[in-house]
Amino acid sequence: MDEHEFDDFYTASFNRITHQVYAMIGDRDEAQECVQEAFARAWAHRRKLDRAEHPEAWVRTTAHRLAISRWRRTKLGRRPQDRALAPALTTPPVNEDRVALLDALARVPKAQRRALVLHHMCDLPVHAVAAEVGVPEGTIKARLSRGRKALAVLLADGTAERSA
Repeated sequence: MDEHEFDDFYTASFNRITHQVYAMIGDRDEAQECVQEAFARAWAHRRKLDRAEHPEAWVRTTAHRLAISRWRRTKLGRRPQDRALAPALTTPPVNEDRVALLDALARVPKAQRRALVLHHMCDLPVHAVAAEVGVPEGTIKARLSRGRKALAVLLADGTAERSA
């Protein structure tokens, strides 16, 4: 993969992978940092990516693993950020449906959440999700089924709460 091809790959997939990792871990800033680091590693391994069947899956998996590693490292020593030193943030308008979905996803078990995000948000078929996660296809099908049922209940409860 040459520099131009890598730039095209980065431009085409950075936002999509960031949203996918964000849905898996629930922290937008962390997702952006991990995806950026994953792309830096992908650049260093771009010759391997040339031969890889799915370079986007490689970057997504690397970003997810980075997020897990960072979470483990900072779990005990995490201190609140000093807001006085942070730059002012501008946030886009809130999409209530998206917030409800991400909140519901956060309350679903991690294995089910990852399967749901990879299958529905990343548009991966069941066999590709199974390969990326490293479990049998039947396990992914079960996680998807249970995850959808849990989301349906959580989203129905959230709709009832908003209309009350």
